[in-house]
Amino acid sequence: MLPKLVITDIDGVWTDGGMYYSAEGDVMKRFCVKDGWGVIFLRELGIPVAIMTGENSPLVQKRADKLKISRCYLQVNDKLAKAKEVCEEMGITLKDVAFIGDDLNDIRLLREVGFSASPDNTPDYVKREVDYVTVAHGGFGAFREFVEKILADNGVLKELLQKFM
Repeated sequence: MLPKLVITDIDGVWTDGGMYYSAEGDVMKRFCVKDGWGVIFLRELGIPVAIMTGENSPLVQKRADKLKISRCYLQVNDKLAKAKEVCEEMGITLKDVAFIGDDLNDIRLLREVGFSASPDNTPDYVKREVDYVTVAHGGFGAFREFVEKILADNGVLKELLQKFM
């Protein structure tokens, strides 16, 4: 069954988990543009994406805005509680959700959703909690791989890809 919502963490999933600082103290993040296609694929199928991160990062909001992701939640201390709130708003359950996360603050939500994943460079104690571990590392297309796995498992990936070829 296709999820009715896909939730993603950012740092360590869409980024390599690093924080880059300029000499002036500006913080920068490196995003993998390939992950944007995952959002496009989901949008094409009418499946919303929500970003949930513990960080308060304007850079994450800018990336969400560029990809037209309206559900971008910053400074989320309890991702499970926030996901339940979003599900209630949408009239769905956590079993209707797919989530990809990579660290301790993601484990509770990873355990409760219908389909869970983490990038390959996630700690083993997180990988043991998920349904799928991507081949890609966080920041190197892990989100897109996660989305393509969901779509392939549901028999819609090949047809969807044809729309873009």
